[in-house]
Amino acid sequence: MSVENENITRIHLDGKEYILVGTAHVSRHSADLVKEVIEAERPDSVCVELDEQRYQSIVDGNKWKDTDIFKVIKEKKAPLLLMNLALSSFQKRIANQFGINAGQEMIQGIKSAEEVGAKLVLADRNIHITFSRIWRGVGFKGKMLLLAQVIASVFSKEAISEEELEKMKNQDTINAVLNEFTEAFPRLKKPLIDERDQYLAQKIKDAPGEKVVAVLGAAHVPGIKEEIKKDHDLARLNELPAKSNAPKLMGWIIPILIIAMIAYTFYANPTAGLHQTMSWILFHASFSALGVALAFGHPLAILTAFVAAPITALDPITAAGWFAGFVQAYFRRPSVRDFENLSEDVFSVKGFWRNKVTRVLLVVMFANIGSSLGTFIGGANIVRLFLENFK
Repeated sequence: MSVENENITRIHLDGKEYILVGTAHVSRHSADLVKEVIEAERPDSVCVELDEQRYQSIVDGNKWKDTDIFKVIKEKKAPLLLMNLALSSFQKRIANQFGINAGQEMIQGIKSAEEVGAKLVLADRNIHITFSRIWRGVGFKGKMLLLAQVIASVFSKEAISEEELEKMKNQDTINAVLNEFTEAFPRLKKPLIDERDQYLAQKIKDAPGEKVVAVLGAAHVPGIKEEIKKDHDLARLNELPAKSNAPKLMGWIIPILIIAMIAYTFYANPTAGLHQTMSWILFHASFSALGVALAFGHPLAILTAFVAAPITALDPITAAGWFAGFVQAYFRRPSVRDFENLSEDVFSVKGFWRNKVTRVLLVVMFANIGSSLGTFIGGANIVRLFLENFK
């Protein structure tokens, strides 16, 4: 017995049959289709568009309890965790508006695979790797725009129209959240869509057995139909792109130039040199501390950002946000309840600022953004004073 539907694509390749079920992540009907196909086909393997992290979040709603917030800060993963939480918020907003359980078709795929004795294959690339490849594919301006769009998706109270909902049925959640951003940065289509099509296609090909059912977002089906005919190197697709040496060099060159200009100005005009030094200190300290204050950080975290920012701005290895974040986490350590409440708290502005987990992330991010502003403004003022004294 077989099920035929416009959302089902059958591929016969190298003696195996692949049945791609194109689902809508925000559709009530997709879960029913998944259940019907798997029960009718009784495949050897069922592939779902999930990675290990998202799978664990489905089977273990308490996974957040194991998050080490200090490790997140130390490994510079605060922006990635923030984007992850934004996706959760975006999904919940849709669910609340339309009474839809986002991702229900994946849950059904997992359940039905177990019921028919099929091997479950988590076929998507780790979401942190995808975000990391996106993050490294844009410059400073792109990072700021990306964070702005992600945060805006969390805080937006605008209702999603039926037309927008229909459009989203042909996207996965990540694509939907970052849709406008990818329009501004077309090259990001490669890590966001093209590479994931390749990764998914190879995982589906490698699934054991002669009959494989793959539960996928409808947007991936056209790409996978083509990519499954080719061989793809999963190790290469899992690599983080090598960091360019240019930002690293600039990270050293700018502080050296700043110190050299201040030192030379001090030598020629101590008063002007003092003004340069105070400009550097006050702009960095004030903007970074203001960022932590806007995140409602602990008073000692605000003080830490104020003291650390002028120093860390001259050291490419460290960042003011690290120190402020560690202090915030130490004095306002997130509890198990904070992690349990994340899925609800990220749905509102008040909850985002109230939850101690997201508060730490905001402290890290805002402290670093403030320090970066201090570099641009304070650095420009130092150059101005330098030029005025050596005309």
